[in-house]
This record gives sequence, C-alpha cells and structure tokens, in this order.
Amino acid sequence: MILFDRFVLPNGLKVLVNTDMSTPLVSMVVLYDVGAKDEDEEHTGFAHLFEHLMFGGSVNIANFDEALQLAGGSNNAYTTNDLTCYYCTLPAVNIETAFWLESDRMLSLAFTPKSLEVQRSVVIEEFKEHYLNAPYGDLYHLVHALNYKVHPYRWPTIGKNVEQIERATMEDVRSFFAAHYYPANAILVLSGGITTEQVQQLCDKWFAPIPSPAKLQRSLPIEPRRTEYVREVVERDVPSSLLYMSFQMPGRRSKDYVIYDMLTDILSLGRGGRLNAELVRKQGLFSSVDASVDGTIETGLVSISGMVMEGVTLEEAEEGVWKELGRLSRISEEELRRIQNLYETDALYQELRSSRRAELLAEYELYGDANAVNRRVQERAEVTTQMLEACAATTFTRENCRSLHYRAK
Repeated sequence: MILFDRFVLPNGLKVLVNTDMSTPLVSMVVLYDVGAKDEDEEHTGFAHLFEHLMFGGSVNIANFDEALQLAGGSNNAYTTNDLTCYYCTLPAVNIETAFWLESDRMLSLAFTPKSLEVQRSVVIEEFKEHYLNAPYGDLYHLVHALNYKVHPYRWPTIGKNVEQIERATMEDVRSFFAAHYYPANAILVLSGGITTEQVQQLCDKWFAPIPSPAKLQRSLPIEPRRTEYVREVVERDVPSSLLYMSFQMPGRRSKDYVIYDMLTDILSLGRGGRLNAELVRKQGLFSSVDASVDGTIETGLVSISGMVMEGVTLEEAEEGVWKELGRLSRISEEELRRIQNLYETDALYQELRSSRRAELLAEYELYGDANAVNRRVQERAEVTTQMLEACAATTFTRENCRSLHYRAK
C-alpha cells in the first residue's frame, strides 16, 4: 500500500506526499495535464517539443541538468498523448534544489531563439532517426491514422510530420506554454525521505507564489463506434512482415479498463500467454507476438501485433489470431489466478521504488483519484472468468477491428 497525504495550493497546484524515511533519497514528479491530444492538427508535435524545451533553461537557471547533477540528482521526462511528466531523484538533504528548478521553469521558462533552435534540431533528428529512417518507423503513424478519424489521437506524440516542427515559431511556443504550463494544470508528487510538513513549507516558498489561470476545460471530439472491418495494406523495405490488429475499447477512467488489461495478460503475459504458446511455439505463424492496451484517457485501443514468420502470409497470420480470440469464450480459473498473481507480484515490486511510487500517484491522480492506486490489485482479484469472456465476446469482433498488414517487400 502507498500511503500519502494530499493538499492543494491556493493557485490550484495539487500536491501528494508519500513519506518513506527508510531511504535517504526523494523522488519528485511534476505531471502536466497536457499531451499530444491538446495540439492543433496543423501544429502537432508541440507537447513533445515542449518536453525538450523545458530543459533549455529558465530565466534564472541557464542549465537545468547541470544544477540538478551538482546536487547529486538525476532526471528525465516523457510525453504521451495525454500527459507530460518530468521526474527526478536526488538526496533528501538537497531536495530544495528540485523545488527551485521545477518552480522556476514553471514560472519563467526562457524563451530564447537559441533554445528553440537547439531543441527543435534535437526533436527533428529524433523524428528522422526513429520514424523516417528506421525499419517500421512509420508504423505508429499508420496505426493512429487507421484507428482514429476525428479524435486527436490520430497522430502520435512525435507529431504528424517534421515540417510542422520546422515551422514552429516563438509565438507558437509561448502560446502553448501559456495554455498548459501553470500550477492548476499540474500535479506535484514527492516520495521518499521527506515529511508532509517539509513539503508544505517548500511548496509555500517555491510554488505558491506562481500565478495561475483557471484550469482549461477540454472539448474533444468523440471517436464514433465502429460498424465495419477495415484492413490497410502497406509494403515497405523491412526484414519481416508485421501484423497489427486494433480493437476499440473504453478509456483509462472506465471501470471496465481492468478487464481489457487482464484479457491482454491472458493472451500474452509470459510464456504462459496463449498467443505465444499457440501461434509462436506450436504453429510457428509468428516469431514474436504481443497483446496490449494503450491506456489512453479517452477512447482507447486493445491491440495485437506480431512479426510474421517467413513463408507465412499476413492473411494466414491474421486468421490464426482470430481463432485464438475465439477461444477466449473459455477461460479457466487457473489462467485467471496466474495473471492475478503475476500482477500482484509486479505491483508489490513497483512499490519498493520511490520513483515508481511517485509516478503511480501522479498518474492515478490525473485519472481522477490517487487512492485508486491502492485498489488496483483488489480490482483484479474481483474480476471473474465470466466477466473476461463476456468482454472478449463483445470486443474482438470483425466490425470492431482495424487491421494493418505491414508487408515486407
């Protein structure tokens, strides 16, 4: 169990504190409620670009990383379609350095032409290296566009294309910052050798003086329900053909999310996963295969993807997947206990690290209730085989499927 205190500053910043005096370290997470879904279709990739810009220095601090490293800390960040998360870990005696750094860039990020050009170049090189010049690099651009027609999930976090990042102006950057980077749109979490009283004092000193507008209220289009099977076929110069099948599912805040997550565990968790046992080891249709949920807050996807063995057609591979999905009409109690036990073990292991505890608390607070982090094991314990079978029957249907055949030349 992750015990924590919670309070909210007058400017709207939510603060959560998990005290663990057994460690001399403290992990800090600053999670902003902004992701790729908040971008304009003609200005995509901005959330990810901003992740980089936030390390370019603030008005009072020329080099974020250097200051933190001198205090014995390490840090990083990540961006998704739903959120942007900055995290660091450092000795508890130096934790005020993290408060100073994070509050200063929240209040007064340095918008300099040099910083924009440097970080723009970094992002463009990342785009070219991982998405334009790498095998399967365009896979997620294809998957997003195939599965979403109206919702902004239809482009990946990196953005639709390099050109939009190249065209980003200083005015664009300032506007994006003003719209999303302020206390009422953020969650601050501390985990480790620090008390709630210490955190309150440091928050009053460093974060409370930062002004904040009211939190932005989104009005995103709702992705319509599917009514027909769609297959897209592309041909690329890649080593092996790849199959990617996606099915529409509720978002992360749905009470049924856990059922979809557990279905993917039945299919692919460990060597006991059905897809690996049947389609890889027994039938030899795939060299590797996986099932996953994307965990997005809005309407999401449960997907099955795999590298097809040489000599096997994508049509044969897909038919093999359909047969395995049909077999989900019967799930044994033994299978259910296996994935429940594996999840509980993993959950307990995650809670040993202050950095992961901080991330979990921030994520669950964004989903609506940080207390739910302590119910996640019990939620899975309450799921029955009948619930899993019923969910599989209504989800894994032809009309709910978007299938991408990524054919090797």
